[in-house]
Amino acid sequence: MRVTHLSLTDFRNYAQAEVPFGPGPNLIVGRNGQGKTNLVEALGFLSTLSSHRVSQTGAMVRSGAESAIIRARLEYNGRDILAEVQINRSGLNRAQINRSVIKTRELPRYFSSVLFAPEDLALVRGDPSGRRRFLDQLLVLRSPRLSGVLADYDRVLKQRNTLLKSARASGLKTTQLGTLDIWDERLVALGSEIIDARADLVAELMPPLQKAYKSVAGADHGPNLVASLSILGADEEAGETASPAAASPSASSGSATADTFRTALAGLRRKELDRGMTLAGPHRDDLVFELNNLPAKGYASHGESWSFALALKLASAELLRRDSSSGDPVLILDDVFAELDQSRRRRLAEAVTGYEQVLITAAVFEDVPAVLAAHAIHIHAGAVVAAPEAESGTVRG
Repeated sequence: MRVTHLSLTDFRNYAQAEVPFGPGPNLIVGRNGQGKTNLVEALGFLSTLSSHRVSQTGAMVRSGAESAIIRARLEYNGRDILAEVQINRSGLNRAQINRSVIKTRELPRYFSSVLFAPEDLALVRGDPSGRRRFLDQLLVLRSPRLSGVLADYDRVLKQRNTLLKSARASGLKTTQLGTLDIWDERLVALGSEIIDARADLVAELMPPLQKAYKSVAGADHGPNLVASLSILGADEEAGETASPAAASPSASSGSATADTFRTALAGLRRKELDRGMTLAGPHRDDLVFELNNLPAKGYASHGESWSFALALKLASAELLRRDSSSGDPVLILDDVFAELDQSRRRRLAEAVTGYEQVLITAAVFEDVPAVLAAHAIHIHAGAVVAAPEAESGTVRG
């Protein structure tokens, strides 16, 4: 799979942009603050329906405009597709494929990409929500139908929390207890499917993660992933994790997960009523990253954390490449090479050159190995320019 052309209207600092891309490596280069990251952010949004920089989509709409349009021509297996999304400052976003309206949540099934950026250091050092989002986005890229399961779980979770808050305020009534039991069953059914899907994904990620970490870091620090499940007693707020043995990805599956989930809800019923919120389920799980048998969060150095986050994304790309009928995902490296020394730059270049298409942003042309810089796209002030501008500065654009 590859992007042949990107068109933007009122997206970030682009009133209008037309950007052609070729197969293999594409280097997007220019001074900081000119709009390099905006281009890859737009493509990342097409495949994940989220930004790696902001949580609110309205922030991507150009100042003074009411909506932004991302339009990309895609090519895979000899088929050309025009994917388009309109991001509205207010109201629902809209999507089209080949000029036919589709549900926005269906976009990821048409375009697969994996993006790594400095913000991804938060996967290692940040809170559990980022790691859950990482897993769920990868799940949807591999199996788009899970987008509906995740959306349904969120809806049921909100309904159940509303009922718990109502019961806390007015005192639990018999009718509310019966209704809560109904919501429990729906939560268990959907939540168990998510928990099991994440467990399978974690197990599949392990081999390519270990390979990718060694290729990037040049050393084997025993990278490991351990699921920490709230239905097994992990408490996100207290910073407590379930024991690795109990929380291993293979510990529960199918009806066993549902039974464990149901038992956890029963044991937490009084506490949930007191607090007015659901205290167990995939919305409160975590994924513990380990290096040398220690949690990477708190123990890993900056370089080790960076290598772990990058290896996670490379492992994700490898899974998508292995499973997809549409070819390789588009691999996007946003402002990555400036953070690496010469040896890591070389190793990263060797790891990614085999992909059908790699998009790279850099402020300094010389930061990127020559093998990845043959096709350069120069950006200046929100426009593609024919000749490079002076490249300096440290603030990302």
